Amino acid sequence: MATGRLGAADVAATTNTTVYTCPAATYAVVAVNVCNRSSSLSSDIRIALATVDTPTDAEYIEYDVAVGPKNVIERTGIVLSAGQRIVVYSSLANISTVVVGIETAA
Repeated sequence: MATGRLGAADVAATTNTTVYTCPAATYAVVAVNVCNRSSSLSSDIRIALATVDTPTDAEYIEYDVAVGPKNVIERTGIVLSAGQRIVVYSSLANISTVVVGIETAA
């Protein structure tokens, strides 16, 4: 089972990006960090715990939260079951997302 950094992505603008998928027969406890690398623009961020790469409205844990330039948003204590995904969307480019945590056999 993996520990530490489980996924990372340079999130493209206006595109759902699957950053991490919990493997079969495991569960994971993770934290999600979304960093705005822009020096001057805020970006609206969405984070979903989804069962497919395109989240439904019910799967969002953050929706259009403004992340200022050179700032970060962090969500901790997220528990994923096998097959669940962390999907991130950004209104602008220059957004990094890192998922850290631990996977455990179910």
